[in-house]
Amino acid sequence: MKATVVGGGFAGVEAAWAMAQRGVSVQLYEMRPVKMTPAHKTELLCELVCSNSFKSMMTESPAGLLKGEMRGLDSIVIPTAEECSVPAGQALAVDRDLYAAKITELISAHENIELVREEFTPEMAEKLLAEGVPVVIATGPLTSEGLGQWLAEKTGQEHLYFYDAVSPTVDASTINHDIVFAQSRYDKGEGDDYLNCPFNKEEYELFIDALVEAERVPLKDFEKPKYFEGCKPIEEIASKGRDSLRFGNFKPVGLTDPRTERRPWAAVQLRPENREMTLYSLVACQNRLKWGVQKEVLQMIPGLENADFVRLGVIHRNTYINSPTVLNGTLEFNDTPGLYVAGQITGVEGYIDSASMGLYAGICIAAKLQGREIPQPPRETAFGSLLSHLSDAETDRDFAPMNINWGILPNPEPHIKNKGERKTAKVEAAQKAFAEWCAQVQP
Repeated sequence: MKATVVGGGFAGVEAAWAMAQRGVSVQLYEMRPVKMTPAHKTELLCELVCSNSFKSMMTESPAGLLKGEMRGLDSIVIPTAEECSVPAGQALAVDRDLYAAKITELISAHENIELVREEFTPEMAEKLLAEGVPVVIATGPLTSEGLGQWLAEKTGQEHLYFYDAVSPTVDASTINHDIVFAQSRYDKGEGDDYLNCPFNKEEYELFIDALVEAERVPLKDFEKPKYFEGCKPIEEIASKGRDSLRFGNFKPVGLTDPRTERRPWAAVQLRPENREMTLYSLVACQNRLKWGVQKEVLQMIPGLENADFVRLGVIHRNTYINSPTVLNGTLEFNDTPGLYVAGQITGVEGYIDSASMGLYAGICIAAKLQGREIPQPPRETAFGSLLSHLSDAETDRDFAPMNINWGILPNPEPHIKNKGERKTAKVEAAQKAFAEWCAQVQP
């Protein structure tokens, strides 16, 4: 039994691992370092180019629910992330270098995985498919031009796209701790996992003025700025209203400035990027300002007036297909048997969501190669909810990226009016349905 996976990111690694653990011989293609992408800096698998956070670990949250399901299916991404974690309150965040190195080590050492450092081409895909070898395209938002065009032809449509913005990172030693204070919202987690840059009203107003007026990186003439809502640049948010950031990304709720013993007017949170806590990322401060002016604007944040930014915010174009019109329930192309896609390119958003689709594709392929049929995950589960988003061709909608959230988990029957009780019921239904489904799909 053989299969090929293209792309060494979260989805590709999970797909390869899932099949290899189930006895399939896998060739995993990663073109770096032979050919680099505009965003990556190393040749490591699962290199994080955006945030180092994998969202909530709480089992009663959608993100935590998805993580639990992935653990139950023998994920490689989740246990490794926990092993390489850094403090982040109730969230799972990792030391990005340690994490990527560990994933690369595990994949390279697996007896059923051959890691191929070479650019994968459409011609190679066609040859493998003709030989009956399944091919998983898990190349994410930075799919190479040739492969991207080939996928466009397979889908019979232009690629859809949106712009994903990356938050800046600051040298911890250059943070002014006379102003910045340590506290998690409402003292959750260890209580001081985050650093907070507190604005008073005047500082906030001046910052908003500078942010809105700052020069932005121009888009190409043929491009339209379509942002995934969860990654919208802060200047785009600020342009909608002066208080939009104060009630959104910079909300100060659950925080107390020790200098005033009151809640700040607004606050920017900083999250550690590594275990040594020598680097901090500016939470939800993604932007597409030009680098010179960007640094000037960010240094208007209280406590960062002398900050050394080791990485400034950038944007990159994400690519995904119109999955409901071209894929079946196992993420296989309807019109091209043996060709699968996984991860962000399917139309899910986020590290863990992307990884989960790679894991699912790998499980489906391994079962098919072994002559087994497995049922699709129930709609009540996190996996089932994401797959429902990718397969709903009946609903009149503009298909766009989606991550796991309360809204795509089905409501319990009969309807529960209380919001907290309704969420609890969703979690309980998901856990029960997943346990039953998981028992059926294990080899």
